[in-house]
Amino acid sequence: MMMMMMVFLSCISYDTGNINASADGVTINTALNLTRDDEGRLKINSITCDAMIAKMRAKFSGTLGRVYEFLARFLTSGMRFLLNQRICPTLNHAALVHVNSLLETIPVRTEVDQFIGIDYSLLSDPVVTSRSLDMNFRGMFFDLANQNVSLVNYAVDPVIREYDRMVYLALSEFFFDSGLFSYYQAGIFQMHIINEKMPKDLEMLLRTTYLGTIMMLNPALVDAPISLQLAVNSPPKTTIKTSGATVIMTAIVKVMVLPAGQPPVQLSSMTMETKFNAKVSMKEKRLAVHTDLRRFKIFSNLSALESLALIPLQAPLKTMLQMSVVPLINNWTKRGVQIPLADGMDFIEEVVEYHNGFIVIGANLHFTKGLREMMAENF
Repeated sequence: MMMMMMVFLSCISYDTGNINASADGVTINTALNLTRDDEGRLKINSITCDAMIAKMRAKFSGTLGRVYEFLARFLTSGMRFLLNQRICPTLNHAALVHVNSLLETIPVRTEVDQFIGIDYSLLSDPVVTSRSLDMNFRGMFFDLANQNVSLVNYAVDPVIREYDRMVYLALSEFFFDSGLFSYYQAGIFQMHIINEKMPKDLEMLLRTTYLGTIMMLNPALVDAPISLQLAVNSPPKTTIKTSGATVIMTAIVKVMVLPAGQPPVQLSSMTMETKFNAKVSMKEKRLAVHTDLRRFKIFSNLSALESLALIPLQAPLKTMLQMSVVPLINNWTKRGVQIPLADGMDFIEEVVEYHNGFIVIGANLHFTKGLREMMAENF
């Protein structure tokens, strides 16, 4: 600590110099009481502080340095008393005002896109152990148009046993199922494949397969466009095992013929069962999922005999899914969802581990801004 000193010896005499002061035996003990506020956001409720400076040293310069050395005991005692009185009030203000203001920048309920949002609110007060600070978040998506409709949580509770990284985020099957359920409620798992969206070889195969049906209904429909209507008929389900994550999705596929100026005519209705591999990743603050089609099966809703006739459609429909539907799904999931973290902080050195019923993501924290700068931006 540097202090400029100017001492007047008389009305016409003065001296200048420096005071080089240092403190020994500085002890500061603080304890934070963490809680959740009414919105489910982390908050510092109170702080206890005990601070003490055991000894201070001061060295004076200037023409009358020896005189000041004689007075040093009185000066350093006063400085030590003042500093002891100011440390804890300063820490209290920093925690209760500045840090709480910084915590308020963390979103607890926010929109993911124009269809769904996510709730990050704390379910209970944080638990402090000798090795960690444990926080239990809701981690639930919701349909923006029907925010009161939610999925019942039957998933197993995640367990974190690793301590090598600064932060561990555990996501249960409910986290992913609530997102799929919300998208299902929003009605985005529907697709109408027609005209340029319909692969020509698939259209020709459909027309050949259902030529007899068309002739029986109305021979005039032979040259009318053919379309496929896909609609997921139940919320997709996520399964997480040590080998990875999969998503099972069931949809109704209707083969339609579209006569000009007339209502569409249904040629067939089939059930499509699909199974996707899901790869979870995290970059900085965004959690993303990439899917790949693993298994595909179709069967008729009318008869077992028609299911046999659908066998030639298996391969072209699977190709159509890989080219049209899977990119559509990944277009939504690759955008990711933001993990609640204060501004100026990012995750680095991320690692994803799969367990039975949940995923654990470990990461270290990287401060893109200094703490002083982060606090200054909030005032």
